[in-house]
Amino acid sequence: MARIKLELQDKLYIGNLDAKRHWGHARDYVEAQWLILQQPEPDDYVIATGRHASVRDFINRAFSEIGAKLQWVGGGVEEKGVGAKTGKVLVEVDPRYFWPTEVATLLGDPKKGPGEAGLGGQELAGGISERDGEGGSQGSRT
Repeated sequence: MARIKLELQDKLYIGNLDAKRHWGHARDYVEAQWLILQQPEPDDYVIATGRHASVRDFINRAFSEIGAKLQWVGGGVEEKGVGAKTGKVLVEVDPRYFWPTEVATLLGDPKKGPGEAGLGGQELAGGISERDGEGGSQGSRT
């Protein structure tokens, strides 16, 4: 999103907008791994937030973080996210990004996770947009 805002990229190409995914940030997963290593006895753990959102919802939240509101037009592989203010296509579905064996919902159960706090995730879209904006001009991301 930040690359689009900085005009380094025209649009985001994405797969299944309706897929529900268990979003989490690498920083939180690494912290959870560290907590697992601090346990006095080895055990099996699940690192998860216990929350999921559709790819479309995640994209809407991420674009709102850069001050853009999307309107969705069309359907299926022809669906597009259009900037509400600009009318410019900012998100486009591309079948190349569909999983070969698409799973409608992926959701982890955090009941047996390390630590009491569990993982964040609610502010994930905003955090990614902020960090992407900090490195958005580096050109190494696509």
